[in-house]
Amino acid sequence: MTAHVDVLDLVSRLKAAEEPFVLATVVRTVSVTAAKAGAKAIIRPDGRVEAGWIGGGCARGATLKAAREALADGRSRLISIQPEDLLDELGVKPGEQRDGVKFAKNMCPSQGTMDIFVEPMLPRPSLVVLGSSPVALALAEQARPLGFHVTLAAPLGEFCALPQADRLIDGFGIDVPLSAQCFVVVSTQGKGDEAALKAALGIDTSYHGFVGSRRKMTALRARLAKEGISPEALDQVKAPAGLDIGAVTPEEIALSILAEIVAARRVGQRGEAQQPQAAKA
Repeated sequence: MTAHVDVLDLVSRLKAAEEPFVLATVVRTVSVTAAKAGAKAIIRPDGRVEAGWIGGGCARGATLKAAREALADGRSRLISIQPEDLLDELGVKPGEQRDGVKFAKNMCPSQGTMDIFVEPMLPRPSLVVLGSSPVALALAEQARPLGFHVTLAAPLGEFCALPQADRLIDGFGIDVPLSAQCFVVVSTQGKGDEAALKAALGIDTSYHGFVGSRRKMTALRARLAKEGISPEALDQVKAPAGLDIGAVTPEEIALSILAEIVAARRVGQRGEAQQPQAAKA
């Protein structure tokens, strides 16, 4: 098995490469268990334990199940694997969750208890901004400190100086890999609106935002519909993008859009999210 120090080294390398994985850590053991507190393992999305050790079959099934769930919803969880008699004493059933702890049954003869913290390590969410407008530049600037991987796509000749972004694309052709969590905003504001919006709709994401009025979006919608873009796809575009915070400056408009994106990103991670109020036309 891989040594503890190698696990931590691999964690750093996988995070730098923005590859998804789970770090499982044994935080408490009682009685006889194969792994002890402090043991760690790296679990990949296909269920493969790439490095480390958290015990054998007694802990493996419950841990891998928790790892799959953590990668799916992005939330850490604590699982407690206990023998059946101890679960009975607590009045809980295998699979039940109480006070933030999910319980599983230890079916091994050792009958020990292991508490394992399962932490998903996911790539940064992607923000794709199409356009060279002041709002586009403000979006790219504000999103990076919030942990987004920013791709800025626009004819690079439109910039006086190259803006700061993780990826720069000359034009509107998005041909780079994107993370599972991806948000797309068109902020061309009169410079290639139709081409940019058409390119944006080719990106598979749950959020397409358009910086512009409803009237402009209605006109673009009609033109794109004639080009064969489906009404269902066009209905997914949020126009105008952003929450209604009375934004006026490019920086304030960018802030309102990022607030809306963060709200969409965090749905399900902090309980029932309130429905944000849309920006006015």
